[in-house]
This record gives sequence, C-alpha cells and structure tokens, in this order.
Amino acid sequence: MHYLLSFLFLFFGFKPESSNIKSNYSSYYEEAKLYCQKNKLNTSYFILIDLGVHSGKKRFYVYDFEKKKTINSYTVSHGCGDNPWGEDDSKENPKISNAFDSHCSSIGKYIIKNRGVSQWGIKVNYTLIGKDKTNSNAQQRAFVLHSWNAISNEEIYPAGIPEGWGCPALSNEAMTELDAKLKISKKPTLLWIIKN
Repeated sequence: MHYLLSFLFLFFGFKPESSNIKSNYSSYYEEAKLYCQKNKLNTSYFILIDLGVHSGKKRFYVYDFEKKKTINSYTVSHGCGDNPWGEDDSKENPKISNAFDSHCSSIGKYIIKNRGVSQWGIKVNYTLIGKDKTNSNAQQRAFVLHSWNAISNEEIYPAGIPEGWGCPALSNEAMTELDAKLKISKKPTLLWIIKN
C-alpha cells in the first residue's frame, strides 16, 4: 500500500497536505522571532503568507515560536490587480504593488492592530499597519485582515481562490479560529507577506 501511495504521489503530483508547507521558511521564522522581540510584539506566534504558493493551496501559516512549527494553515486571497474582481486569473503569479488603486497585495511585515467591524464574512476585521517601504500605504489603502464568504476553507487546487482588492481574506471558519487567538493576545501580532 505504501508503494502504491508513493507511486500515485509521484505520478500524479499528489502531495499530503503537510507537504504544501515549504521547508525553506526557517530564515523567515528566525528573523520574525528577532523582529517580534525587538519591537515588543507577540512572541508566542506570528503569521506568514507566501504569495508564491498557488492560491488554491494553503499558504497562510500560523507559526508557533515555542513549538517551532506551523500550528495552523489556511487558504487566503490576494489582490486581483488589473484582472476582474472575484476571479482567479493570477492564482499562480499575483502582481505585487504598494500603489493606490492598484488592487494588488503588498509584500512586507505588517502589525495586526485594532479589531473592528467588517462588512465581509463574520463581520470582524483587523487593521494592518505596513512596516516596510513595500507596504507603507497599507493604512491609506484600508488594508485589513478579514473573512469573505467566497473563500473556501479547504484547498481547491488547481482552481484558485477568488481575488479581491489586496486584503488578505480568509474563509469564515479560518477567521473564526484566528480571531479567537488574536483578540486575547496581549501584544500586537506580526503578519509577514512574502512572495517566495
């Protein structure tokens, strides 16, 4: 049975869910830990989003510093750019931009701040404060972490997740889980978007 599964994985490209989490994030984990310590942020966990991963796969990772492992992973949307809103045209290679009205996602480190009311999903959002030159317009662009009814809680590869106007949007189930963690955190949490 083991050989049959190995053959299917190799021949058809099937991979267990855990293999979707790339193993080359260790330098990001180390840098994130130092950044959180230096800036007096939450040192229990942080969030890494890799927009280099196909949008139909889980690419939103909650990494536990103490356990030294990813404790949750979710699907997440990115910005549609010049493509139609709500489609998945850039599922394999999203355009990145910090420009106003670009409808693109921006890479860089963000601080997850105030919990607020959203018109989307479970009606909860968190303000994202961009800390790098690549995402310095996040607040003015009204970037928030929120949920969206259109986002699947499961991987849908080879299809992609519907694309919005740049905010990282989760499924309602994922946002409910994450909200439970974020709202009891005594310090702001780091969210880092990369395109690896």
